[in-house]
Amino acid sequence: MSTPTIEWDLALIQKYNYSGPRYTSYPTALEFNQSYNEASFRQAALRYPERPLSLYLHIPFCHRLCYFCGCNKIVTRQQHKADQYLDVLEQEIRSRAPLFTQRTVTQMHWGGGTPTFLDKAQITRLIDLLRSCFNFSADAELSIEVDPREIELDILDHLRAAGFNRLSMGVQDFNKQVQEKVNRVQDEAFIFALIKRARQLGFTSTNIDLIYGLPAQTAESFAFTLQKVAELNPDRLSVFNYAHLPELFAAQRKIKTADLPDASQRLAILQQTIATLTAEGYQFIGMDHFARPDDELAVAQREGKLHRNFQGYTTQGDSDLLGMGVSAISMIGDSYAQNQKVMKDYSASVSLQGNALWRGLTLTDDDCLRRDVIKALICHFALDFAQIEQRWQIDFSHYFAPDLALLQPLIEDGLVDRHEKGLQVTAKGRLLIRNICMCFDRYLRQKARTQQFSRVI
Repeated sequence: MSTPTIEWDLALIQKYNYSGPRYTSYPTALEFNQSYNEASFRQAALRYPERPLSLYLHIPFCHRLCYFCGCNKIVTRQQHKADQYLDVLEQEIRSRAPLFTQRTVTQMHWGGGTPTFLDKAQITRLIDLLRSCFNFSADAELSIEVDPREIELDILDHLRAAGFNRLSMGVQDFNKQVQEKVNRVQDEAFIFALIKRARQLGFTSTNIDLIYGLPAQTAESFAFTLQKVAELNPDRLSVFNYAHLPELFAAQRKIKTADLPDASQRLAILQQTIATLTAEGYQFIGMDHFARPDDELAVAQREGKLHRNFQGYTTQGDSDLLGMGVSAISMIGDSYAQNQKVMKDYSASVSLQGNALWRGLTLTDDDCLRRDVIKALICHFALDFAQIEQRWQIDFSHYFAPDLALLQPLIEDGLVDRHEKGLQVTAKGRLLIRNICMCFDRYLRQKARTQQFSRVI
C-alpha cells in the first residue's frame, strides 16, 4: 500500500462540505434500538470465541467543564463519587467477565471524561480488578487519556508501573486566548514535561488531540499551536473539527457563535495543518489522524491492515471490543451494544441485573458487507471488488448498482477513480472520504438524517 497524499481542491471541498457520519461504526449509533437485549449480547459473545478481546472503560468524571466538550461526563470535585462509581463498575465487570474467560485481552483503553480524575489508589483498584477478571497478554497495548491540567508528574510513574504503555493527551490549542474562550487554560511547560517523563518511563506511544474551529482561532494563531506540536513531536496526532451543537450540548451554549471562525477560516486552518504536519514528516492516516511513518498505525495502513472502531483508527480490528462503564459501546460478534448513558440509570441497571445494557443492533449480512466496503475505503482509500465478491459471494457491480450510481458524480468530479478491478480514492478525494463512504450507506438514504452529524470538513 502506498502512503496517502492529499491534494487540496477548495471548490470541491466547498461543494461537498455537508454533514455526514464519521463511520466509527457501520451501521451508525443512530440505528441502535432497544429490542436488542441481554440474550442478543450473550449470543454475540459466543459468535467468535477465538477472537482476542479489546477492553474500553469509560471514566466519566472531570474536575472542570470544557465548553467545547460533547462527551458523556460529570463535572465534580468530589473524589468519593469516583469510589461510588467504581463500586458499580466492579459489579458490571464481574458480571461481564465470565462471558470472556477463554479470550485474551490484547488491548485496553480508558476514556472519558478524564480517566486520570482517579487517584492512585483508585487506578490500582480498577487495574487489579481487571487483571483478576480477564486474561491479559504480556504485550497488551494499554492506553489512557490524560488531562494535563489536573495531573501530577508522578501519576505517570504510577500508570507505567500498572502496565500502561500509551498516553493520549487533550491539548486542543496552545493559544491562551483560545484556551480562555473554552475554559481550558493549561500550562505549556507542564505539557512538555509530561511528554518528556512519559518517554523516560518507556511509554511506547504518545498521542496529542487538537481541535480546529474553536472561538478566536485563526490560521495565524493555530500556526503557533502547530509549531509547539512540532517541538513536542508526538507519535500520533488527532486534529478534530469542532462541531458546534449547542442545542445538543449545554456546555457549548457558553461559546458565542460570533467568536467562531467562519467556514473559510476553518478551511484555511485545516489546509495549513495538513501542510505543516506532512512537512514535519507525519503520515496522513485519514480524516483527522496523523502518525509518524514508523508508528504502528502508519505501518498498518501501508500493509493494508488498518481498522476502524469507536475509538477511531486501530491496528486491532480483528478483536471483539467490550465496553464497560456508563454509556460505553461494545462491538461483540456481529453486533453493537451500548450501556445506559445517564449515571442513575446505569447504576440502577447494574444493581438490578449486573449489566447496564440499554440498546444495540445485531447486524444483518448486508450490514456486514457494507461495513467491509466502508472500512476498506476509510482505512485504505481503495476497494478491491474481487476481495468483496469472494468473501460475500456477490457480483459487486450488480449488488451495489444503486450505490455506484450515487458515486458517479464523485467519480466525475475526480474524487474517486473506478477501474475494472475496484475503486481508488484520489489525492483530492481523501479529505472527502466520508462523502464517498456515504454512497454505500443504505440507512442514510432511507432516512435523510445527515443533519444529526458533523460537517465532513
